[in-house]
Formats: sequence, C-alpha cells, structure tokens
Amino acid sequence: MHAQTHERPGAVVLLSGGLDSTTVAYLARASGYAIYALSFDYGQRHRRELEAAAAVARAVDAVEHRVVRIDLGAIGGSSLTGDGHIPTTPEPGGIPSTWVPARNHIFLAVASGYAEVVGAQAVYIGVSQVDYSGYPDCRGEFLAAYQRAADLASKQFVETGRSIPVVAPLLYLSKAGAIQLGLALGVDYGLTWSCYRGEAVPCGVCDSCRLRAAAFAAVGVPDPLLDPRR
Repeated sequence: MHAQTHERPGAVVLLSGGLDSTTVAYLARASGYAIYALSFDYGQRHRRELEAAAAVARAVDAVEHRVVRIDLGAIGGSSLTGDGHIPTTPEPGGIPSTWVPARNHIFLAVASGYAEVVGAQAVYIGVSQVDYSGYPDCRGEFLAAYQRAADLASKQFVETGRSIPVVAPLLYLSKAGAIQLGLALGVDYGLTWSCYRGEAVPCGVCDSCRLRAAAFAAVGVPDPLLDPRR
C-alpha cells in the first residue's frame, strides 16, 4: 500500500467530467480531502468527457488523475457504447438505452481497490436518485448493497474492521440543487461536459443535455458552457 505523502486524508473521486461528479470533487476537496481522481475510458462514443475530467482534476489540485481503460463496448447493450442510436426525445417508460450495463458496479469496484492501494479514506460518487435518467445503479439500495460487498472483499476491512465508505452526497439532491451547491463551492461548470455526443458544442437534445438545461433554468443562471464569451 502506498503511503500518503500529504497531511490531508485522501478520497478517490469517480470523475466523469460531468456536472455531478465535478460538484462532488469540489465538495470532497472542501471537506478537507486530497483528491485522487479516477476516470474511465470505457468505450464511450467520444473522449470529450475525459478531457473535461482532466480539466476538473487540475482545478481541484488532484494528487493524481488516473484513467483506467475497461472496454464495456465489448459487451454492448448501450447506445453510449455504440449499440444503437442515442435518443433525442424522451423514451417512453423503462430504463433508457443510454444505461451502460454494470457501469457503476464496475467503476465502484475499481475505485474501492484504488482507494485501498493509495490509503484513501473514502470513495466519492456523484449519483442521484432524485433528478436522473432512471438508471438502477444510481439508487441508494444499490449503494448499500455494494458497500457490504466491498467491505467483504477488502483486505483492510477483513484485517482491521475499517471500511472505506462510498459517499454519495448528491443522492437525494436534484440536479438544480447540485448546481446551487457547486456554485457555492466555486465550481466552474464551464469545465464540465454532459452531452452524450462529443461534438464541438452540446447537442441540446439528448437526455443528458435536457436534464442539464432544465437544472440551469431552475437555478436561474446561464450555463457557462453555452456562453459565447468563453
């Protein structure tokens, strides 16, 4: 296990470069943690979100930013990894095609292992079950079940009884609430990326863009990513 070389405790932050994970990264830093940013190149259609994640990692003075490659496109089942078209209108009922099978389960497993290796004291994830797309792995009951499994699989927990908790501070917060929190923390949302397409500007019509636009409208502030002065 690597010893930490700084006075602050460490936290692994799952960082996609989107609104929620960026807010959580700033919150973890404000809570006194040194940030170990963890992103994934998982076969998503574009790398634009990884560029955003790198920018956010720099903004929060991350100790390091690791990008782990796991090709979830190899199993398919999601329009985000090229299995079908990304919808531009709300899909009626059920879990949308943009859900990536097992994504958060796999990401959290890697994050827990990473946390144990670097001696981090927590894992932060930006999921919410209030204002989201209906993904099953964004719910509190999943996180509770995952935590139990992570503890049982942890050398640290088995030997010492000390858990590495998964912290989901936005779980019961709307996306507008997350933005309000982030603005209070000084988040530069112009660094973030939410669009499921990796073009020069957000498409404005995918599910993620619609949720983002509605949240900024609810807060009553413009989205800095769409500010032509930037």
